Amino acid sequence: MATTNDLKNGMVLNIEGGLWQVVEFQHVKPGKGPAFVRTKLKNVESGKNVDKTFNAGTKVETATVDRRTYQYLYNDGTNYVFMDTSTYDQIEVGPELVGDAANYMLENTDVIVATNEGRVLFVELPASVELEVTYTEPGVVGDSATGRTKPATLETGHEIQVPLFIEQGEKIKVDTRDGGSYLSRVKS
Repeated sequence: MATTNDLKNGMVLNIEGGLWQVVEFQHVKPGKGPAFVRTKLKNVESGKNVDKTFNAGTKVETATVDRRTYQYLYNDGTNYVFMDTSTYDQIEVGPELVGDAANYMLENTDVIVATNEGRVLFVELPASVELEVTYTEPGVVGDSATGRTKPATLETGHEIQVPLFIEQGEKIKVDTRDGGSYLSRVKS
């Protein structure tokens, strides 16, 4: 058990028999009336987002979530296979639990796999990953001064928007938290 004052982003709560991850929270102390905590919660099983408000100091039940580093090994056609880096145990995770993370995972990528009572809840990537651009149209000289972008296909097969100066074969850093936005070139 914890109180709403102890909430942190990423914390998993057990509310009405379901597991909900705290995406955002904000403590609000209005000039009139009692303080409260406004939260945005994401259902771990369905991915549904809801906004929920708690009175400040309300007790909430936290779920025990084990987060371990796993290495992505391969996709066997239906499931993704991961290996625990400390025990070398392998687990299979369905594509519905991997979700968009599959767009940024290469073999041997380290990820965090969160489990609750032996059941996989979700797969979490690092905040950014380095991937090679396998295809993009060449940029036109003189276009680099504008903030325009062009599509580029990454080595995972996923397509994102990159600045016009990025060329095929370059390694770039991609933000995995917001659907894959370009961050920077990787210096070699």
